[in-house]
Amino acid sequence: MSKCKDKKIYITTPIYYVNDVPHIGHAYTTIIADTIARYSRLVGYDTFFLTGTDEHGQKIEQSAKKKGKSVQEYADEISPKFKNLWDEFDISYDKFIRTTYDYHKKGVKAAFLKMYKKGDIYKGKYEGHYCVSCESFFNERDLLDGGACPDCGKETSIVEEESYFFKLSAYQDRLLEFYKNNPDFILPRSRAKEVINFVEGGLEDLSISRTSFDWGVKLPDELNDPKHVMYVWLDALLNYITALGYENDEKDLMQYWPAKVHIVGKDILRFHAIYWPAFLMSLELPLPSHIAAHGWWTRDGQKMSKSKGNVINPKEVVDTFGLDEFRYFLLREVPFGQDGDFGYKSIISRINNELGNDLGNLLNRIIGMSGKYFDYKLDSSEVKEYCRNLLDEVDIIIDRLPEYLYQMQLNRYLEDIWKILNLANKAIGDFEPWNLMKNNKEKKAMALVAFIANIMSKVMLLLYPVMPHKMDEVSKSLGVAINTDNYIKLIENKELVEEFEIKKVNALFPKIDEKEFFKNLSEKESKKEVKKSQTNLISIEEFFKTEIKVGTIIEAQEIKKSKKLLLLKVDLGEDSPRQIVAGIKEYYSANDLIGKQVCVVANLKPAKIMGYESQGMILAAKDSNGLNLITPESKKENGTKIS
Repeated sequence: MSKCKDKKIYITTPIYYVNDVPHIGHAYTTIIADTIARYSRLVGYDTFFLTGTDEHGQKIEQSAKKKGKSVQEYADEISPKFKNLWDEFDISYDKFIRTTYDYHKKGVKAAFLKMYKKGDIYKGKYEGHYCVSCESFFNERDLLDGGACPDCGKETSIVEEESYFFKLSAYQDRLLEFYKNNPDFILPRSRAKEVINFVEGGLEDLSISRTSFDWGVKLPDELNDPKHVMYVWLDALLNYITALGYENDEKDLMQYWPAKVHIVGKDILRFHAIYWPAFLMSLELPLPSHIAAHGWWTRDGQKMSKSKGNVINPKEVVDTFGLDEFRYFLLREVPFGQDGDFGYKSIISRINNELGNDLGNLLNRIIGMSGKYFDYKLDSSEVKEYCRNLLDEVDIIIDRLPEYLYQMQLNRYLEDIWKILNLANKAIGDFEPWNLMKNNKEKKAMALVAFIANIMSKVMLLLYPVMPHKMDEVSKSLGVAINTDNYIKLIENKELVEEFEIKKVNALFPKIDEKEFFKNLSEKESKKEVKKSQTNLISIEEFFKTEIKVGTIIEAQEIKKSKKLLLLKVDLGEDSPRQIVAGIKEYYSANDLIGKQVCVVANLKPAKIMGYESQGMILAAKDSNGLNLITPESKKENGTKIS
């Protein structure tokens, strides 16, 4: 790590889409960025940390309509929920940007015009598959069965409209050369291959405007084309420079560019690692040092979703366990880049064992021993004589820590800090200061306790970016300030605190009674389930709107391009059989289905799946044992209604 303290560090989160409220994934990204920003400031770097909200696009427009609100009104309602939560979580951002701000739109228009005049943007016609949920275009070869989006699995629609295009294809070779020369551009490195493979597969020019909706940044006036709005990802990515004043009226902060790291979720890596560098090359701006893509959080092994009712509300977790405990768990639980599983047992275990026993109890022992033997006053003058080898072990560990942070190996950073704590706890057991005092070896006992206090001081500084509030408590107890001067002195220069005057503080991490916690949780969940079941009730009239009939499968064949779909003809006692596309190929062969009676939702709106019209839906039940079609107990006439 460079020792140049005038070095500028620019750190960003993605700007969060305002179609929903903040969840654990948003909190994870933001806490990672906050940790890197706090560390950068602590070591003395001139640091700028940006977060904010992404507020344009068709999905936002649709969400607003569902709520019966204007789009701006809807965005004004959701965006503060992110800002307020980050403020409540004491996130140390320097600026919060909204893409509806005038200065952002001005900068985006200027960038568009510059790329247009350069010849990197041209007008044409777009025809292809578009996912509203991801705000992304896809080639047909990339789609899942049934024409679904490969990223989110939702249905795509075919869009045909006039569009402006960015010459992404012209930057294919430059991008590949850049990846080759900058192997740490994408972190973790394991994710780089998927990006490189995508680019090597051939880049097509990117549609960057839409005419089918209105909620977005209009094109520059110079183009005199008011029916177009910019593609939301072009608009959104440019926030990283418009926030710094690029071509707008904001304070000029472009000295912070290029970014040290953009921290993003793995689902938006392609936009940041391909589109964004190409835009920057077109604008003739330097590229960021790193695009760091983290994994997703699951709940007890399952993907979180509202329908499953297993979404983790970060505020509820913080209210239950504490902010710093939550931060530590997120950063320690899973290697950066991999998916992590949130479980209450895991967070309780880490709080009780690592935070409570290893860290909190070590501070308690310093307080207890210093008070019992030395009237809370410690002198480090004999530490190097008695504890030289232990100090050397600690210094070796500390020397490799900074590179872990900027390589996004946060769990390894914490693992190695715990090696230091384990060493300190072991030293107390090995030296037994109580026996040293009994045997009149006061100097050696003082040296040991002062050594432990110095270890705690170093650990306090190293853990401050992760757990700032708890480390402030440690600082009060040790009488050692958390600042850049002490970081340089104790961490970089490997010096010691000469004298301590220890103060008592409350226990850092009170033990959580696991049995009591789960008992209370069970009661809360039971109440939620009752409430949920009450809110999900429908009337008998609503139920009877669904028309379910018994039918017999008279024809069945495989849809060759699909791994899951079968094309069925079902006799429902009507003038002609119904054609139904069913995703049951993994469980039933076409031949086995001929003559089988099934239950069909008969008044479902027809839908096109893989080019075939499906005129109903066959009912089935699926669990861990597989899938079974719902069939009548005994043969019924075709067309018999189920009630």
